[in-house]
Amino acid sequence: MDKLTHFNDQGRAWMVDVSDKCATLRVATAGGTVYVNDETYGLIVRGEMKKGDVLTVAQVAGIMAAKHTPELIPMCHPIAITGADISFSPDENRSAIDITATVTCMGETGVEMEALTAVSVAALTIYDMCKAAQKDIRISNIRLLRKSGGRSGQYAENKGLLKEEFD
Repeated sequence: MDKLTHFNDQGRAWMVDVSDKCATLRVATAGGTVYVNDETYGLIVRGEMKKGDVLTVAQVAGIMAAKHTPELIPMCHPIAITGADISFSPDENRSAIDITATVTCMGETGVEMEALTAVSVAALTIYDMCKAAQKDIRISNIRLLRKSGGRSGQYAENKGLLKEEFD
């Protein structure tokens, strides 16, 4: 890569022009984890947190966040998201909630930032809804798990950038 794409000829930030790119199906999946103590974990999975059903509210918050990513991240393009799915995998052994967000669109630019924002806001919502019960909640390991679509090829965590399809 010879040139940084988010700087113009004067060295100032700009939104990259994607008008010459072809619209393709773009899919990105991100993940992250929220660690709580055993008591807070029990309240979450039993739906007994005073603020309400933590995972349902976090799911809606994550979807809303994906839709509003360009309002939060300055150089993100507003795109027409065609799908956003947030899922949770509670893990009793670790007192953790693993979060996965998958975002899709048919467009000229990818949806990685939308998936990462969805996971981040879902995690922050879990934190917000549980902070009265526990102050030392940890949010960890927010990352891109995989992406497809576009010129740069496919990406899968632990496999790196691939030009061929992956599972």
